[in-house]
Amino acid sequence: MSPNPDPSSGPSSSPAGYAVEHRTAVGAAEEAGALLRSRFPDGFAARSKGQLGDVVTDLDVAAERLVVGRIRDRFPRDRILAEESGELAGDGGGRTWLIDPLDGSNNVVIGLPVYVVGVALCVDDTPVVGVVHDPMTGRTWSALRGGGAQGPGGRLAAPPPARPLSAAGPLLAWTQGHAVSRDDPVACALRHSLELRSRRLLQLWAPLVAWAMLARGDIDGFIGYRAEAIDLPAGALLAREAGISLRHLDGAEFGGGFGGPDTGRSFVAGRPEMLPHLLGLVSPFSPGTEGTHTAETAPTGPAARRSSAAGTSPSGPTSVHCPGRPSA
Repeated sequence: MSPNPDPSSGPSSSPAGYAVEHRTAVGAAEEAGALLRSRFPDGFAARSKGQLGDVVTDLDVAAERLVVGRIRDRFPRDRILAEESGELAGDGGGRTWLIDPLDGSNNVVIGLPVYVVGVALCVDDTPVVGVVHDPMTGRTWSALRGGGAQGPGGRLAAPPPARPLSAAGPLLAWTQGHAVSRDDPVACALRHSLELRSRRLLQLWAPLVAWAMLARGDIDGFIGYRAEAIDLPAGALLAREAGISLRHLDGAEFGGGFGGPDTGRSFVAGRPEMLPHLLGLVSPFSPGTEGTHTAETAPTGPAARRSSAAGTSPSGPTSVHCPGRPSA
């Protein structure tokens, strides 16, 4: 499997070119994290957001206002896309900040301390700065395009230290976009297939937490189906700069930008030596094959395809139940 493309290609090959943006993003995320931590778990109110079970808290709004203000003060001509307030137009120069002030709002509402602040800067559709801050532990992970990834203890290894694949399968995380319906046949079948073939499939309701875990080497892989745009660039850049390989489900290079329809944001990410195995798990669901799968029949990877070609079934139909709609 080929490595990621040379990160020095594309916008500003010098990491120093975005050093000020990086410092600003880290400072804003950590300041917002202190605000969130000071009011968790009891000092906030929550309300429903949309019709699909999502929530927003006044912590989301307060943290977003803080981060947007810091970015706007320092870079007044840049475009900003924020989770709650939407778009603040820029001068059209191609620079866009993406702000997820509280990734994990559903966790916060039920008292689960699994949430982070995410900030990214993209030039056109290329992530160049990414920051993930964990308010509960005070730890920050960040990346500069071409400059590597940093954690609380310094530079993250590239790639993270390898470990043998468990006989029970890889340890994976999963996310799907908010627009994916709870009974989407591809999402149901893909998730069920991964659950059967992994040691654990984590559904954290906070994709940036999973990206940080992958960059640190805590998990083996991360699978996304029509992922949300707002938090993708920060996490994808952090992982890539830590030596993680990112691909579309069909194995093509995955850039991790925010542009385009969500159908272009399905991905598989993992350490280079793990990637062939992960792609084997998801390849039945790559473009051109989705229409052949339903929620009642879960494909079983390469063995299933070989059996199908021979006119046999390795294990018969698998019933897949999608009781809810995990957004992450």
